[in-house]
Amino acid sequence: MIHSYGPEPDQYAELSLPEGDRRGVAVVIHGGFWRAAYDASLGRELARDLCERGWVAYNIEYRRVGAGGGWPTTLQDVADAIDHLAELDLDLERVVTIGHSAGGQLAVWAAGRPGLPPAAPGSSPLVAVTGAVSQAGVLNLRAGAAQGVGGTAILDLLGGTPDEVPERYAWADPMARVPLPLPVVCVHGRDDESVPFVQSETYVTAAKEAGGGVELVECDGGHMAHVDPASKAWGAVVSVLPRLGRPMT
Repeated sequence: MIHSYGPEPDQYAELSLPEGDRRGVAVVIHGGFWRAAYDASLGRELARDLCERGWVAYNIEYRRVGAGGGWPTTLQDVADAIDHLAELDLDLERVVTIGHSAGGQLAVWAAGRPGLPPAAPGSSPLVAVTGAVSQAGVLNLRAGAAQGVGGTAILDLLGGTPDEVPERYAWADPMARVPLPLPVVCVHGRDDESVPFVQSETYVTAAKEAGGGVELVECDGGHMAHVDPASKAWGAVVSVLPRLGRPMT
């Protein structure tokens, strides 16, 4: 089922309902360095697999850089898509975000929305996220911008460098918002050719030092293995989902 959460063509989400008992709602957020060349088709097979495993799968599209996205539109779209769940007849006791690459940044950012200041895009959420999974996510935007992760992708998303638009980095960078009051799992491979493993490693270290409930899971395979339901990388995600939605031990 296609649900529109706004008037623009890219403001939609694909909702899949499982048969039988439901394990919760899984919000799938695709990657592609926030660029218009990549779309929700990247998350479609993962959403199908989640639905077969008993999850309500919610594969969202959002406006990307080059197609009306960027700051603050991309982040606000993700927030609005998740809040649209409140208008559907669903049990929202357990809502987990799962994002790959740039979608990992968006998944963890969305989980931290309750802590955003009122002026920030995505503040005052209507739907509470209970856990987040980052699949090879871009979780340290300041470092990523300096290192050229994705070329100019981070600069294009936020409209400048950390020195030029510091407030945007403070609001959008997962590293700037640790710890989150909910479990976060980062699944990443050391051989990732697009997003360095250190992106997840430094985020997890910082979150743990701040007292957060966070876990780093190393996996085999390259960057795109994360969107293959048959991969070990995806198997790692599936294995941690049941414990999201309650404090990690």
